[in-house]
Amino acid sequence: MRTIREFEERVHNDFATGEIPGFVHLYAGEEASATGVCMHLNGNDYIASTHRGHGHCIAKGVDPVGMMAEIWGKATGTCKGKGGSMHIADLAVGMLGANGIVGGGGPLICGTALAGKLKGDKSVGVCFFGDGASNQGTIFEAMNLATVWNLPVIFLAENNGYAEATSSTFSVSCDNIADRAAAFGMPGVIVDGFDFFAVYEAAGEAIERARNGGGPTLMEVKVSRYYGHFEGDQQTYRAPGEVQKLRETKDCLLQFRRRVTANGEITAEQLDAIDADVLKMIDDSVVKAKSDPKPAPADLMTDVYVSY
Repeated sequence: MRTIREFEERVHNDFATGEIPGFVHLYAGEEASATGVCMHLNGNDYIASTHRGHGHCIAKGVDPVGMMAEIWGKATGTCKGKGGSMHIADLAVGMLGANGIVGGGGPLICGTALAGKLKGDKSVGVCFFGDGASNQGTIFEAMNLATVWNLPVIFLAENNGYAEATSSTFSVSCDNIADRAAAFGMPGVIVDGFDFFAVYEAAGEAIERARNGGGPTLMEVKVSRYYGHFEGDQQTYRAPGEVQKLRETKDCLLQFRRRVTANGEITAEQLDAIDADVLKMIDDSVVKAKSDPKPAPADLMTDVYVSY
């Protein structure tokens, strides 16, 4: 969670200088969701992400140094500098990719889940999507297909309250996205996305059920992003002081620190050491990214088609 937070805070600051090309959509504030889910996954499992995918990437094991180079558009990046923020992927660790298509991950994750079912390897797929994508036909069709074929899939709705600038209370017809699970014959679970332990427990139950042939689950994580839909979004659609209040009272990292230090599981000094190590790693990754080479003109037409 600390790695995701520092990564996003650094990208936020550096993007403001104008040096980072393209757009970025930051995950800060939602760290407990990706981390609590992906801690249950192994190398055979796959995730499909969204345009707000940095947190999902890091939680699934994508190298943050390569990610930083990718965001800076460098040849050493995870996708050789060709994808940028919204298209980071690493199939070697089961990360199908961030995706600029809203709701595009549902059909993809059904494909990996079907493959796992046919191979009998007990792998699962997790489709992360937002409250905006919860209204997309691709998600509905994927949930129906997952139930019909009894696929090992978790549909993970990260409801941060706003589809771009539109409140989910205005754009989503029911109070809870998870309530829609009943229409597809699967369990629906609602979780506090600021509580890492709540996410971890609920995700563990859904993933274990899927591994053992119990079929798909729709899990709604209620959370909030700290930054705008994209960098440069002034968030004028949010109430004054809304984000600051969330940072001070509900932040997942603060809640985690309070809980583990209070019960003696981890000391404050240990957490401080982790924070320092993460900050150094992020600083070093930026220094490296700035000095790394850009893709050459000859690279333009490579990686267009897969070679079997």
